[in-house]
Amino acid sequence: MATAAAKQATKIVSKAAAGGTGAAGAGGGPPVMPLASPLMGKKKKPFLGMPAPLGYVPGLGRGATGFTTRSDIGPARDANDPVDDRHAPPGKRTVGDQMKKSQDDDDEDLNDTNYDEFNGYAGSLFSSGPYEKDDEEADAIYAALDKRMDERRKERRELREKEEIEKYRMERPKIQQQFSDLKRKLAEVSEEEWLSIPEVGDARNKRQRNPRYEKLTPVPDSFFSKHLQSGENHTTVDPLQGLGGLNTPYPGSMTPGLMTPGTGELDMRKIGQARNTLMDMRLSQVSDSVSGQTVVDPKGYLTDLNSMIPTYGGDISDIKKARLLLKSVRETNPHHPPAWIASARLEEVTGKLQVARNLIMKGTEMCPKSEDVWLEAARLQPGDTAKAVVAQAVRHLPQSVRIYIRAAELETDIRAKKRVLRKALENVSKSVRLWKTAVELEEPEDARIMLSRAVECCPTSVELWLALARLETYENARRVLNKARENIPTDRHIWITAAKLEEANGNTQMVDKIIDRAITSLRANGVEINREQWIQDAEECDKAGSVATCQAVIRAVIGIGIEEEDRKHTWMEDADSCVAHGALECARAIYAHALQVFPSKKSVWLRAAYFEKNHGTRESLEALLQRAVAHCPKAEVLWLMGAKSKWLAGDVPAARSILALAFQANPNSEEIWLAAVKLESENNEYERARRLLAKARSSAPTARVFMKSVKLEWVLGNIEAAQDLCTEALKHYEDFPKLWMMRGQIEEQCENMDKAREAYNQGLKKCPHSVPLWLLLSHLEERVGQLTRARAILEKARLKNPQCAELWLESVRLEFRAGLKNIANTLMAKALQECPNSGNLWAEAVFLEARPQRKTKSVDALKKCEHDPHVLLAVAKLFWSERKITKAREWFLRTVKIEPDLGDAWALFYKFELQHGTEEQQEEVRKRCENAEPRHGELWCAESKHVLNWQKKTGEILMQVASKIKNTF
Repeated sequence: MATAAAKQATKIVSKAAAGGTGAAGAGGGPPVMPLASPLMGKKKKPFLGMPAPLGYVPGLGRGATGFTTRSDIGPARDANDPVDDRHAPPGKRTVGDQMKKSQDDDDEDLNDTNYDEFNGYAGSLFSSGPYEKDDEEADAIYAALDKRMDERRKERRELREKEEIEKYRMERPKIQQQFSDLKRKLAEVSEEEWLSIPEVGDARNKRQRNPRYEKLTPVPDSFFSKHLQSGENHTTVDPLQGLGGLNTPYPGSMTPGLMTPGTGELDMRKIGQARNTLMDMRLSQVSDSVSGQTVVDPKGYLTDLNSMIPTYGGDISDIKKARLLLKSVRETNPHHPPAWIASARLEEVTGKLQVARNLIMKGTEMCPKSEDVWLEAARLQPGDTAKAVVAQAVRHLPQSVRIYIRAAELETDIRAKKRVLRKALENVSKSVRLWKTAVELEEPEDARIMLSRAVECCPTSVELWLALARLETYENARRVLNKARENIPTDRHIWITAAKLEEANGNTQMVDKIIDRAITSLRANGVEINREQWIQDAEECDKAGSVATCQAVIRAVIGIGIEEEDRKHTWMEDADSCVAHGALECARAIYAHALQVFPSKKSVWLRAAYFEKNHGTRESLEALLQRAVAHCPKAEVLWLMGAKSKWLAGDVPAARSILALAFQANPNSEEIWLAAVKLESENNEYERARRLLAKARSSAPTARVFMKSVKLEWVLGNIEAAQDLCTEALKHYEDFPKLWMMRGQIEEQCENMDKAREAYNQGLKKCPHSVPLWLLLSHLEERVGQLTRARAILEKARLKNPQCAELWLESVRLEFRAGLKNIANTLMAKALQECPNSGNLWAEAVFLEARPQRKTKSVDALKKCEHDPHVLLAVAKLFWSERKITKAREWFLRTVKIEPDLGDAWALFYKFELQHGTEEQQEEVRKRCENAEPRHGELWCAESKHVLNWQKKTGEILMQVASKIKNTF
């Protein structure tokens, strides 16, 4: 190589010298002597004839450099020319590939990115040097060391690999593993059960089970020629057309290409070509550009199907627009965090989770100081990757509380959570949220220690102070709360907690002082006392069981910010609100304060009494009523409530004494007289009751007193005495319809129909607007078979009492009982026109319809009378008849809640529960009915006012009414 290079260099230099000597030796002959000139006599240059200096190249100064010709190095070759070796491997088949490979081999990668502090450069620095025997020995020693170290870590590595494989199998189990438990259960299947498993039937229809292959009969050429000659429409396959390939020319025209020019016969060759063209086009739809390769990839088929399942229900064009807009936002302002978050969520919604992850990670690079971007990245990444993302976020944002919280949430082990939160508190010690989260994970003792530190770092956090106080002992808690008040003098919760602490430890006398001091201190610190907030705090104290604190707060703030004339109204509203929220002690405290301010207000005493009756005990009610009658002795209802409470408790003498006191306070009071009579009659003291009524008739004669006198004799069986009293009463009170009704009913009971009719007619002359009298007379005529007369009586009643729903309803029922359903429907239509808002009529109209139309009618009824109890009851019965038990129960409950005084609703509800409910549900309905004490209802009054049931309690009447209800609907 060196010799060849020297020869070539000599050649180049000689050529350059030859090129630089002019034309002296161009002809190859002897050199020509120059002509004589004036310079001949000058001195010769000193360097002529001397050897050239080292590195001198002749002609280099004037640009005459040496060159190499193709004859020196051989013919030139392009980089894309193939090499001589035909069987060279890929990457070495061209001259350029080999040159590049040799250059790569020669040049070692000594870049800084390829350098590691421990291992050095990734490649060998001495790979180009000779490989000698000592190198081989060194490599053998290193290989032995590597093998030894690998054996030491082999168990640990295999264990880790096994755990990773098990984790992978748990996340992605095989199909056979998913059904392994079911396979094991097959061992429990007996032979009889196995044989009883039905065979899998063939769900295909007859045509699918017995396919008949399509029979194609070739058409003869004569068919085509016949139709061509007749000039009909023809079809051809045009290879230049699209996928259809069919073109129908105009009628009568010749089809180009199918007829041979100059003849009238078919060219079968063209038909064959057309058929081949059509087949080609069909095959091109199911084949790829590579000949014989189908489009369907059997391996990726199921994966493709899964990827085709849409995960977003919106329009694809909307997604593309949103993607384009968000891309524009990202490129315009790459440091805008919401753009990256929105882009990632868009991709997540459309099912491209990996694209979303890539986008949000790019966002973390562009917005490393954005907390939201890091949190979104942690949410999108799976478990371990999310931890790495959060760790990276902490490095960029070491003061971010939300990132630390997210890091703790990602940890599954409690100790790891504690470690993360403690590390967070080292960096962000002022965060209340971090302290609260960390304390929640600790045991009580450790939590107390942590809270002691927390209140030092966050002295303005009320929650931390209160939490510490709850964990401390009584004495320490008082100190903690005192410190808290010093640090936060404007917060009411600390004072309320102090009051609750004193109450819990028995110092109830301190509670009022603490609350009063709290109001004074807060006002001194410029805090406005908001009574609504304080009442809410009192309700919370009530629910927590701190009754004294609750009452002290109510007493302290109930009068703040209220005008004097609005006090009563506002306090009653506050009491109702507390009852609705379940804070009964708050309501009791409000009533107590209101009674102190308004001791002579009968309405306040009444509301307080009803509150105690519904939510308190009998003792509290009686104590309140004793105070009430002392302040309001003229309030008869308070005396009566007290007496009734004693009577219901079984203390009849006490009830008598209360009524005696009531007589003294209210002489000749009708209500008290009648209450005393009821008390005696209910306790079977009939003679006492007679004497009381006689005394009342003489000292305070009223129509009601006479009516009760007649009723007492009637129910006791003294019919003659009852009739005499009734006659005497009608002399004084002939315009009192109930006396006429009782007279007629007594006559009916004695089967004196004519006298009963006469009594009703006389009563109607005196009381023409008494609807019950008209109804009784109509019932009487119907009972004796005079339907026409009953119908006429009801028509006359409707003329005297227009727009009376009860009379219309009775008319409809009269026709229905007579079997004239068409007339009943006509009357119902007229009735609804005259009384469109009558719930009774709509309820009856629902069940007059045929079953399919009842639901529609009930909807119309609810539109007209949405909150009418009769309509709600009809809907409940409708659901009951359709066996929709749950809905029926809901509507029954809604009915008795809206109108608890409707006895029919309670009876139907009880009947429903007897058929479909449990014993507990039946007992609950019965108890609620007894508490409500219903007085009205058609079915209810028919039983409760019957003379044989005059001493029965509410529960007994309920059972009796329910037993008489038939499911005729």
